[in-house]
Amino acid sequence: MLGKGLNACRRNLVTVAIFSFWVNCFVLAVPIYLFQISDRVLTSRSTDTLIMLTAIVVGALIVHVFLDMMRRVILMRIAVEAESKLGAPVLSAAAKASQAGSSREYQTLGDLLQLRAFLTGPVILTMLDAPVAPVYLLVVFLINPDLGWIVTTTGLVLLVLALINQKLTAVPFGVANAYASRANLQADAMARNAQVINAMGMIPEGVAIWGRETAESLKAQVKAQDRNILMTGVSKFVRLSTQISILGWGAWLALEGQLTGGMVIAASIVASRALAPIEGTIEGWRNFIHARAAYARIKTLIQSSPLNADRLRLPRPRGHLSVERLLYVPPPSKKVILNGITFQLEPGESLAVVGASGAGKSTLGRMLVGSLAPTAGNVRLDMMDLRNWDPRQFGESVGYLPQDVQLFPATIKANIARMREDATDEAIFDAAEMADVHEMVSQFQQGYETVVGMDGSPLSGGQRQRIGLARAFFGDPRLVVLDEPNSNLDTPGEQALARALIRAKAKGITVVAITQRPALLKSVDKIMILRNGAIQAFGKRDEVLPILAGQAPGGSGPSAKAPPQIEA
Repeated sequence: MLGKGLNACRRNLVTVAIFSFWVNCFVLAVPIYLFQISDRVLTSRSTDTLIMLTAIVVGALIVHVFLDMMRRVILMRIAVEAESKLGAPVLSAAAKASQAGSSREYQTLGDLLQLRAFLTGPVILTMLDAPVAPVYLLVVFLINPDLGWIVTTTGLVLLVLALINQKLTAVPFGVANAYASRANLQADAMARNAQVINAMGMIPEGVAIWGRETAESLKAQVKAQDRNILMTGVSKFVRLSTQISILGWGAWLALEGQLTGGMVIAASIVASRALAPIEGTIEGWRNFIHARAAYARIKTLIQSSPLNADRLRLPRPRGHLSVERLLYVPPPSKKVILNGITFQLEPGESLAVVGASGAGKSTLGRMLVGSLAPTAGNVRLDMMDLRNWDPRQFGESVGYLPQDVQLFPATIKANIARMREDATDEAIFDAAEMADVHEMVSQFQQGYETVVGMDGSPLSGGQRQRIGLARAFFGDPRLVVLDEPNSNLDTPGEQALARALIRAKAKGITVVAITQRPALLKSVDKIMILRNGAIQAFGKRDEVLPILAGQAPGGSGPSAKAPPQIEA
């Protein structure tokens, strides 16, 4: 995917490099013009020669300016094309990689902007001018070998300085970028929790954490930039000293009769053009390092994304869920969150997962919808491991309601339709009816066209949860996982949820509901009790309910253990 997106960009960069070669060749007209003026026009006092030389040079400069404009235009098109081709894959890969809950991967979108800024900036033009330096060097050698060796020596010194600059600044710039990324994540966390930090007076603490990360970033950046400035100053001194050396030695050669004054001036200008790209590269090395690091992060994100793998589109699943020996140990922790979870559900069956806080219920729910990969074991839908399903097809066959329901800033209709533009009104209405939210939506003045704000307004927490439930049932999925679906619901909302589960069973939809409230248990077929990441009890509802109530019939089976009491 990355190669396809950049092949056209590489071809255009080759075109820009060719244009850069001719741009620098045509600019040689200026020193040649000065040489001819000094050595021919002023000595012959020929007006015709002056007019002819001026016309030729003006024509060369017109071509030079035109080619320079064209290469800048092409670079702009390259930057736009790179962002347009990589934007969607980067965002898709970031969304897939951040399914574990981290938003760090979304920082790669900033890397894409940084790459575009580099492609349209002056540093890349300076670097593209550098390969033409041997042409300028050859011209200086043709004027006089002594002056050529002076320029060659200076060029080698500048290259050494460039390598030293790279070694001195690479690590500090990398550290600065890492801390800056962490500071951005902290600012993003503050934005997402604005209400909490304002209500509980946590702004100073949030700012302090952000300030520590930013301070470390700035310290590393200052360290790297100081070194870069030092090497830039040294390179500038070397280049200016070279100009003095050329003029001084050229004057000596002129006094000896080996050169003319025009040759000395021309050699000085050409030498300056030969060394300027090297000096400019050293000065802009920081931008190059940042752009290279940004490209590396983009490349790593896209190439490591599982979205790159082409998957066979399987027949529409029936909803048979099979979980085999699930083990989950989140890195770098050694704590086992889930241990040996095994169960099966037939199409249309419903399961309630209960247990104390921290028992691993939400982790299990995320694994059932493929948002979290197990350390070992398998989750299969219709006998196929979730990792082998086409992501788009699997997403269309699954519904998920997380604990923290977030809606898009769009209409209620669009949120229920999962933001799909091809969704029909009939499918949206069916999902609303399935979740029993049609009456609730009808109470809004704009109905289904009511726009949900960034903060979820004008919906309450319970209303957002019910809209999220309708979204989970959109498209007639075969498996629906509900994580605390009634945590924010009132009594009418819980009744609507119970009716939704009955409708789901009638449609043959497999439902897994994670809950801490006993009201939902009456609407499911089976109940699983999790304790410390392992199954303590699993079976039909009527068999497990007495265990939850502490009334173990016969004193045998799973009930022999002290059962956890779920919260009422």
